[in-house]
Amino acid sequence: MGYYDDHIKSSKQKQGRPWFAAIVGAIIGSAIMFFALSAITGTDVLSNNTNEQTGTTDQELNEEDVAEQRNVEVNIQSQITDIVDEVSDAVVGVVNIQNQNIFGQQMEQDPDDAPTGSGVVYKQTDGEAYVVTNYHVIEGADSVEVVFSEEEQVEAEVIGGDMYSDLAVLRVEDTFVDQVIELGQSETINVGEPVLAIGNPLGLQFAGSVTQGIISGMDRLIPIDYTQNGVIDWQMEVIQTDAAINPGNSGGALVNLEGELIGINSMKIASPQLEGLGFAIPIDMARPIMEELEQQGAVTRSYLGISPYSLQDVAQHHLRNTLNLPEDVDRGVLVASVETISPADQAGLEQYDVIIDMNGEEIGNVYELRQYLYNETNPGDEIDITFYRNGERYETSLTLTSQEF
Repeated sequence: MGYYDDHIKSSKQKQGRPWFAAIVGAIIGSAIMFFALSAITGTDVLSNNTNEQTGTTDQELNEEDVAEQRNVEVNIQSQITDIVDEVSDAVVGVVNIQNQNIFGQQMEQDPDDAPTGSGVVYKQTDGEAYVVTNYHVIEGADSVEVVFSEEEQVEAEVIGGDMYSDLAVLRVEDTFVDQVIELGQSETINVGEPVLAIGNPLGLQFAGSVTQGIISGMDRLIPIDYTQNGVIDWQMEVIQTDAAINPGNSGGALVNLEGELIGINSMKIASPQLEGLGFAIPIDMARPIMEELEQQGAVTRSYLGISPYSLQDVAQHHLRNTLNLPEDVDRGVLVASVETISPADQAGLEQYDVIIDMNGEEIGNVYELRQYLYNETNPGDEIDITFYRNGERYETSLTLTSQEF
C-alpha cells in the first residue's frame, strides 16, 4: 500500500509541473546513456575530471595505463631479442673447401661455391677459440674456414671429428671472437619448452638467422645410413624440435630462454607430408665427445675386429643352406671377415659365424652391435659372445681393445 500511495502522489505532482518532470527525465536519460557508453567502450566518460590527490586528470591516468600495457608487450618481446643479442655472435659460419682435380691440375674450390654450415664458439683460452660443428659439415674438406659475425673469414684447424656422434671440433685464433656461448644441460629440458635455433640456412647470405619453436620430443632415435647403401649403420639419440632447421643450419645452436646451448642442430626430416621435424644432438651427449676431440683429436671406442653384416640382409636361401641356421634364428650379425690379431681373431671367431648375443644382450643387426660396443662397453672389458657356426650354437669370451674414430 505504501508504494501505491507514493505512486499516486507522484502522479499528481507530474500533472502540476510537467516541465520539471521533463527536465528530470532528460537528466536521468543522459546519465544512463553516458554510463552505458562507458561500460561498452571500457573508458571513463568523465575523462576530464581532476584527481584531487594527484592533480592529474582521469584522461591522463588512462593514457598511463595504456602506456604501461604497451611496455609489458615490449618486455615480452625483448626477452627473445636479448637472448639473440647475447648469443648470436657466438654462432659462426663454417665453410668446407675442397680441391678438385681438373685436367690433372689441383684447383682450389671457389669459396663462394663451397658447402657451408654453422658452428658455435664454446671455449676461449690462451689466444685460441674452439668451435663445435657437425662432422658432416667438414667431412671431405681439404681446408675449413670460419666466418664470424662481422664477415671476417679465417682458416681453422680441424682438431678432430667423429662420424658416429656427427661432431667435430675446430680451433681458430680468438682475434675476431666477440662472444662465447654458455653450455647448458639437456637433461633438464622439458617437452613444450621454448627454444631458439640459430644458424646459417642456405649459406652465408642468410647468416645469423633465428627461428623459434619448442622442444617437441626427447630421446628420439634416428637411423643413419652412412654408406647410402640402404643398410642402417647407426642410430643417433637426438632432441626433436619444431624450430625450423634448414640446410646450412647444421652445426648451429639450439638454445633455451636462458641463452644456454642445449643442443647442436644436426638434421631434419624433409617431406611434402611432414613439417617441423628438426633434430639436435643433446649437449649432455656432445660435451664428453667435444672434450675428447679437443684433447686427443679422436674418439676412442671398443674394438672387436670383424666386418659385420646384418643377418636380415642375407637371402633366405643362404640362411638355411649356407649358414645352416635353425628356423627360429633370423636375427643376428654375420661375420663377413675377421681382422688378424684382433680380439675376435684371438677368441676364435671365423668368417660366416653368426653373433646373436653379447653379455646377455640380444644382438639383432649391425647397428645394435655398434650401439652395444660403443655405448655399453669400454676398451679392456671382457665380454661373452654367443654365436652360431654351421648350425651349431657356441660361446666364447674375448677382451676388447681400443680403436680411434
